[in-house]
Amino acid sequence: MKDKNILKAGIIGTIIAALCCFTPVLVILFGVVGLSSLVGYLDIVLLPSLGFFVLLTGYALWRRQARNKSS
Repeated sequence: MKDKNILKAGIIGTIIAALCCFTPVLVILFGVVGLSSLVGYLDIVLLPSLGFFVLLTGYALWRRQARNKSS
């Protein structure tokens, strides 16, 4: 993947995961749809995905910086 695409994916994923972790967006959505019994399992999925996307963003920024130094 290109550095630009990795960075976009990392930033977008981080924003979405952060919104779902720190705001009740998914809790309300699951309640409306009728899946409120799954709300307890959201942290098991959301926190690792937030960590993954933050690391992906950091990796893309590191690759971009390393590429700019070598050019």
